[in-house]
Amino acid sequence: MSTNINAILFDLDGTLIDTNELIISSFLHTLDSYYPEKYRREDVLPFIGPPLTDTFNSIDPALTEDMIKTYRKYNISNHDLLVKEFTGVFETVRTLKENDYKLAIVSTKMEDVILKGLKLTNLDPFFDVIVALDHVEKAKPDPEPVLKALNQLGSHAHEAIMVGDNHHDVLAGRNAGTRTAGVAWTVKGRDYIASYQPDYILETMPDLLDIVGV
Repeated sequence: MSTNINAILFDLDGTLIDTNELIISSFLHTLDSYYPEKYRREDVLPFIGPPLTDTFNSIDPALTEDMIKTYRKYNISNHDLLVKEFTGVFETVRTLKENDYKLAIVSTKMEDVILKGLKLTNLDPFFDVIVALDHVEKAKPDPEPVLKALNQLGSHAHEAIMVGDNHHDVLAGRNAGTRTAGVAWTVKGRDYIASYQPDYILETMPDLLDIVGV
């Protein structure tokens, strides 16, 4: 399937790298510090994706700053232990780069942690453009991060696709006018991502090569 796509924007967590266990355990550790025994694994799944501020504000705005500090400290100290790469990601991204596709990361994480994840999984040489939470006023699903990435890549929305594992990835792409792809390996399940009607669903990352026509 050939398209006129020349730019591919990727979410990071849960899309390129498997940070699910790290994120879940970071939330459980943090919430357990403030609300012992109250939160279970299934309770924190909805927190995967949105910025930490949004999640902790919804629990207790007065504790948000403290909880973010607790979360980040645990998250960074356990990062390299718990983060893994998804099958087929490295080879797919390398092939796209070798075929001169413009590649960017668009994430709701801070830049320092994004770089840590890319380095750990050897993906860092492939991405010249990274749009992190600390680079924007408004996070996904607002189109701002996607449009910022396109601007830095020198590409247009109609030539781009946004790939992610969460509803706000699909909505951010749609709001910015790009095509969208949801990944079936999202921790929330294939039906969850399908319900947001992305243009494509990737069963495995190499499916992306067929879509863009490599």
